[in-house]
Amino acid sequence: MKKIEAIIRKSKYRTLKEALHEVGVNFFSYWDVTGIGNEKEGHVYRGVSYSTSDIQRRHISIVVNDDFEEVTINTILKAASTGEVGDGKIFVSDINETYRIRTGEKGGQTLK
Repeated sequence: MKKIEAIIRKSKYRTLKEALHEVGVNFFSYWDVTGIGNEKEGHVYRGVSYSTSDIQRRHISIVVNDDFEEVTINTILKAASTGEVGDGKIFVSDINETYRIRTGEKGGQTLK
């Protein structure tokens, strides 16, 4: 099993959510995060331009069986990309075991 974490633009969240549902990823967690990266967001307020290094993003966490890793990553790459600096990152790590709390069963079938 793999844990896939993606940090994406908040503006791409809805597109990504719909794309994940289309390929069969129906459960994931997300939360709003603030980070510092290579992108510098510029703002204009009343004609005055200023920039900030704090960038608002959405962090998405998905656990999938090994055979679904590539599909999930390709979906994120396609749906979350604008082609500009600041599109985000994807991190993949191994998951040793999962348990379904309700029944106590363990293993990959708990992800379905």
